[in-house]
Amino acid sequence: MIFSIADKLENVRARIQKATISANRLPDSVQLLAVSKTRGAPVLFEAVCAGIQQFGENYLNEALQKQDELKAMCAAEACTVSYESLVWHFIGPIQSNKTRAIAENFAWVQSVDRAKIIQRLSAQRPGHLPPLNCCIQVNIDAEASKSGVMLEEVDALAAEIEASANLCLRGLMCIPEADQDDHALRQSFRLMAAKFADLQQQYATVDTLSMGMSGDIEIAIDCGSTMVRVGTALFGERATATTMK
Repeated sequence: MIFSIADKLENVRARIQKATISANRLPDSVQLLAVSKTRGAPVLFEAVCAGIQQFGENYLNEALQKQDELKAMCAAEACTVSYESLVWHFIGPIQSNKTRAIAENFAWVQSVDRAKIIQRLSAQRPGHLPPLNCCIQVNIDAEASKSGVMLEEVDALAAEIEASANLCLRGLMCIPEADQDDHALRQSFRLMAAKFADLQQQYATVDTLSMGMSGDIEIAIDCGSTMVRVGTALFGERATATTMK
């Protein structure tokens, strides 16, 4: 049986709702971010028509092409959602030579991990746009292959973002080590939640703890996530990225 994106979205939302209730949290306290890397514009258009409005992209050139194609599709096709209502998050590693395009074409950056990137994003954010929402990426399990900072480095970057005129500090993001057991995963998520709570005490704008993906939505929400990043559960297994830089 083939399920549509609308069917899969209903299932994911039901999982989020059930996990939120089980964790004794307020309704609508967890947002869904659709991770759309390697998915073509027609797939995103189907997702938009199904009710998805927030998309996370890892590869800049791919994302910019899809944004253009999706904008044209929303204008030409029978879809009740306007392109302007969509919210784009950049969630991949950031190269210095890509910061201008990211600053110009995204509302959020969830993968901030060094002062140089903060400075460039702020300097290159167009004046007619609102401040760029930023999450600091934490390498919570200290993996050599992953981007992100250690927990002890978060405070310095948070202060840097807070001092930047064209950026808004919103919170933290992490991608835990794959294939952990539930106990280890909870430990990682709880460390993130503790640091998130600490930041909330210092900065009024901090409201986003981005953690949890298709396979661990329930654990992430139970540990305090406010945004889950879901790709596979919405779109199926993704194609291998070959030229996505």
